[in-house]
Amino acid sequence: MGSSSKKKKEKAKDFQKPKFKVGKAKAKPSNFTDTSFKAKAIVMGQQNLTIEAPETSTQFRHSLSLATNSRSEKQRKEALAYLTTQVASGNNPVGTATLLAKLLPLISDLSGPVRTQLLKLFRELPGDEVRNHAEKCIMYVRAGMTHLSVDISNDALSALEWLLDVAEDEMVSCPGGWVKTLNSFCALMGWTVSATNGWSAAPKGGSLKSKDAQSRVRQLALLARFLEAGLEAEAAAHLDPNARWDSMYRVPRAPQPFAHLNLFGSRRDEEAEMYTDSESRQRVFDRRFSILFSRGVDNAKKEGGAVGRSASTLEQSLKDGMAGFEPSSAVDPQDLLDLW
Repeated sequence: MGSSSKKKKEKAKDFQKPKFKVGKAKAKPSNFTDTSFKAKAIVMGQQNLTIEAPETSTQFRHSLSLATNSRSEKQRKEALAYLTTQVASGNNPVGTATLLAKLLPLISDLSGPVRTQLLKLFRELPGDEVRNHAEKCIMYVRAGMTHLSVDISNDALSALEWLLDVAEDEMVSCPGGWVKTLNSFCALMGWTVSATNGWSAAPKGGSLKSKDAQSRVRQLALLARFLEAGLEAEAAAHLDPNARWDSMYRVPRAPQPFAHLNLFGSRRDEEAEMYTDSESRQRVFDRRFSILFSRGVDNAKKEGGAVGRSASTLEQSLKDGMAGFEPSSAVDPQDLLDLW
């Protein structure tokens, strides 16, 4: 039985019609990968496997390098998140000065999540160490405030709010901290002097959009707080006789206490000058910004709504800050120094 069935199958093969493949072969896909090769081993380059994990300081410096040099937004954000966790736990092997020098340019980073995480990191830094670097901080904040991107400008205002929380006195009294910052606010809100009609403002007419109105409210609120810090910074010192005695007759403990004299530095103009007391800041504000701000506040009050209320708050801050100030016709001591 077995041999007969086998013979039948062999005879049937003679009568089967072969099927031949004709035409072109099917085209291979564009992402086709030829895997027909054979290899005895696969070698991975630049591999460094160790049993022990790197030290925390090494990881910290590596994350700091990624935060400042990586082209990936996700990598920069994750690196900043790691740095925030380490600084919050009291671990900062490079110091606040190095950290600020590396990360301050990220205030104008194009990625929103990166800027948000950067502000979280800044708020974890010790305030007494940030105060010594207020001049450098406000310089990068001003660059962000005048950026063409509205989102970057708004986040720079958040950085300014952080500076007002930790180092408001140092910020308004450092070189350029008063006049240059006020100029940045004027440029941000469109309060500029025009050569044709003497005045120009950002809103040309009509009501602002919802998003623009929210930004304007925030700008006016932070400007009011900045003016309060600059024009009324010494109110508490005048009320405390011991503090006034210390400031007059004791050697100050602040770093570079005589920097305002500029004995060995380059010659400064009015914008880059240090205004260490509220009276000098009131004087330069009255001379350069009083008319400009009064017109800007009047135009903002005409908008009504939240913008108008914020403008009224700013107006009250101006009145309180300039209360008791009397413009003097005497020669400004700074003008005498310039002539000398």
